[in-house]
Amino acid sequence: MLQAEIQIDTQGHLVIPVELMQAVNFGRNSAMVARVDGERLILEKRETVKQRVRQRFANIPADLSLVDELIAERRRDADLELI
Repeated sequence: MLQAEIQIDTQGHLVIPVELMQAVNFGRNSAMVARVDGERLILEKRETVKQRVRQRFANIPADLSLVDELIAERRRDADLELI
């Protein structure tokens, strides 16, 4: 595992060492997604996040509308509240 210290400048910008950027193939203008997990800051390529989300929902049939499912569920809940 490659490890290095990352500095935060006075304007709050992260300065990531070149060796870390090269290790994960980040370019200077790479689009990244940042998220916090406990006390960890995780940076990922936007494309990596997209692939993970696509894989997570790959088993949902193309002809199934999750929006329609949600609307129907909300309507059922609303009908139950009226009783």
